[in-house]
Amino acid sequence: MGILFKNGLIITASDMFQADLLVEGEIITQIGQNIPAHDHHIVDCTGQYLMPGGIDVHTHLDLPFGDTYSNDDFDTGHRAAAFGGTTTHIDFVIQPKGGSLKDGLTKWRKKAKLAQIDYGFHMTITDPRAEVLAEIPTMLDEGITSLKLLMAYKDMYMIDDDALFRCMMIAKELGMLVMVHAENGDVEAILKAKLLAEGKTAPVFHAASRPPEIEGEATNRAVMMSGLTGCPLYVVHMTCEPAIEALRRGRAAGYPVMGETCVQYFFLTVEDHLNAPDFIGAKYVCSPPIRTKHDHAVLWRALQDGTLQHVSTDHCDFWWDGGKGPWQEWAATHPDGDWAAYEAQDPSYRRPGKELGRNNFAKIPNGLPGLEDRMLVMWEHGVNSGRLTPSQFVALMATNPAKIFGMYPRKGTLAIGSDADILVWNPQVQHTISAATHHMRVDYNLYEGMQIRGKPIQVYQRGKLLVDGETWHGQNGEGQYIPREPFAPLL
Repeated sequence: MGILFKNGLIITASDMFQADLLVEGEIITQIGQNIPAHDHHIVDCTGQYLMPGGIDVHTHLDLPFGDTYSNDDFDTGHRAAAFGGTTTHIDFVIQPKGGSLKDGLTKWRKKAKLAQIDYGFHMTITDPRAEVLAEIPTMLDEGITSLKLLMAYKDMYMIDDDALFRCMMIAKELGMLVMVHAENGDVEAILKAKLLAEGKTAPVFHAASRPPEIEGEATNRAVMMSGLTGCPLYVVHMTCEPAIEALRRGRAAGYPVMGETCVQYFFLTVEDHLNAPDFIGAKYVCSPPIRTKHDHAVLWRALQDGTLQHVSTDHCDFWWDGGKGPWQEWAATHPDGDWAAYEAQDPSYRRPGKELGRNNFAKIPNGLPGLEDRMLVMWEHGVNSGRLTPSQFVALMATNPAKIFGMYPRKGTLAIGSDADILVWNPQVQHTISAATHHMRVDYNLYEGMQIRGKPIQVYQRGKLLVDGETWHGQNGEGQYIPREPFAPLL
């Protein structure tokens, strides 16, 4: 007995057509007209769209950051993702300073025991010693085909050009992809110190410490190294015109370069959000910073003309009003503790959050919520607005990332033999985005009060119903690790 989806409009990255779709076990086995019902469970999709489950390749669940950890983990974060239509994500393993890549992977595998949706890992290299570079080929045995290097966060995660270039040379030979956080960390460190010395400590000065020019410069530098080495490059969370133009020049030159942006960079501005009074601007602190309305238009054009291949979230949420309960005492005795367990002791308890930087923007934990809202917001402002076709939406949300990161056609499409990650999408249902109703573990929402039309009313993961309206059917441990293939295509 399978699950037969009847009378839905199937949307892929290339086509839209009316058909039935049969799932047997965990995979799609038939797509066609008038598939016989036999003894299958019938899902009537009349008036609904059928789309592949979304893929978000840029998340930070349970991430250590300064004196705290990001709120959502592989439990709450996965539930929130699925309610928003995302059924697969790739999280970033962080190599510990002085440790090995395998040390980081061991820690993230422990976090992922809570998994409720499917997931993969990128490997973030923070300490590129010779023995660590020699360890890179072993990541292929672990199904990890992407390396992340940060050109920012000096004295924390930042690597220099020597390490970046060497990693690119190694990755090119192995068929791996190099991802970069592109900001000039040396310049940012100088600007930050100057602003703080001048008494400019409010959240709005976070943007002044990381202007568009340093993102554009670092992006151009990484693009040139990609051209020199032939290593595929993927620039994460692009925000502004100088960076987009650097990527566009590289693509025009035939370099193997690609990029993503994040949902927040289409909607938030320094003037209206980071500059909000009463420390409200701290809610919107992320790196690179949010920009201007002009940059919003630049990003929409980059999606439409194919300069950008994916819209992710960089989901990394922190309480705005955190630090509740005896967290300092608890943290002193649990240096690598389970913050979710701490908060579970008492409903009023919270780990530290954005308030850590109340008197110093440089200490505000960097990161925003968005894992649940990504597909809803982009459908409303992309498809409903006429900026994107439904097929472009599927490409950006699912198919492109599956191809780039070595998961296609198992993930990212509705095709015979693919995993049955299926969204039953109601294009007419109305919904108001709000922190009062979202499933993310955070006390605010970037899109509070936004009216959207269209959302998933059922979400299936490998043929199992996870979301049915407002009912959750997922279970910890049911999410599967997805090993990925090297030598993935360039888009």
